[in-house]
Amino acid sequence: MKVGTDAVLLGAWCDVGPSTHQVLDVGTGCGVITLMIAQRSTYAHILAIDIDKQAAAEAQENALRSPWSDRITVRCADFNTLPPANTAFDLIVCNPPFFSNSLLPPEQSRGLARHDLTLTYRQLLCGCTTMLGKEGKLAIITPADVKSEIEAYAHEATLSVRRCTEVLPIESKKAKRLLWEFSPTAISREDNCLTIAHADGSFTDEYVALTRAFYLKM
Repeated sequence: MKVGTDAVLLGAWCDVGPSTHQVLDVGTGCGVITLMIAQRSTYAHILAIDIDKQAAAEAQENALRSPWSDRITVRCADFNTLPPANTAFDLIVCNPPFFSNSLLPPEQSRGLARHDLTLTYRQLLCGCTTMLGKEGKLAIITPADVKSEIEAYAHEATLSVRRCTEVLPIESKKAKRLLWEFSPTAISREDNCLTIAHADGSFTDEYVALTRAFYLKM
């Protein structure tokens, strides 16, 4: 499972404050978002799950090689059948499968990671309602063209949109991704934009400021 810009964006953008103690990373892949959250917060204890055994094994290896292994637990598990946790989560984070009704790749693991074969947006949002604490947050990244769909599922799940950030790959281009933060508690909504690169391909100051702590060189 390669590290992609979407995962880096979500791991850097999600709200990880002093009150964030219990975190669930759904579909962890290689574990990059889990590692970013552990790096950002000394308070966070993260449960990282993935339905694919090979991905879970890779995430476990990466966690063990990190300085934060004592705060990370990795399990091969299906979100839809995850047993109830002893405590509610302060943050659930997910870089969910993007593709529906499209041609599947030949590798089964890539199909599980990229296509909503086992976890749809509706299942994710509705499933999180029973796992989040009253002040808990759900942070995800999606394609921009599913905005109305996500808002409808959030309403069904009685989750309020706290933040929505449009991600433009290049200035003057249309947004390709949306970063979402939801909460069971109603709160005023914040909408904004983030541009990754200038027309010449160089990173914008706002993208560098958001992600510089996670790159060896930028």
